[in-house]
Amino acid sequence: MTDEGNVKSEQYVADGAGREEIHSKAVRAGKRTYFFDVKATRRNDYYLTITESKKRFNRDGKFFYEKHKLFLYKEDFDKFADSLNEIIAFIREANPQPIELEDSPVMERVEKSAPAKELVEKEKDFTNVEFEDLGEENA
Repeated sequence: MTDEGNVKSEQYVADGAGREEIHSKAVRAGKRTYFFDVKATRRNDYYLTITESKKRFNRDGKFFYEKHKLFLYKEDFDKFADSLNEIIAFIREANPQPIELEDSPVMERVEKSAPAKELVEKEKDFTNVEFEDLGEENA
């Protein structure tokens, strides 16, 4: 069953190594996709795998996915989360640069749907409403 990037298994799904997959979430970020997968060991102990997947092309033009995987065990969750939050805060404070919207996936979706200038102009037309005009039509 899939729900906006979340994959929830009603039953345990075994991967190639015999590990049971409990829950998954996919996060698309530009040209990369990150997969967060909760798995269970044979003793039913949960752990997290984080996979970065990037689409690459061979010399002959055929594509393949380059993957990098981290295994994170529950005894390390707190240390990992604390360090990740600390580093993200440091980067945001030390290098507070705005995100370039032209390169973002959000802008790609906006550009494909309708030109942004048209949307702004249409919104301006609808926002200039005078309530006196409404009263005259109903009289």
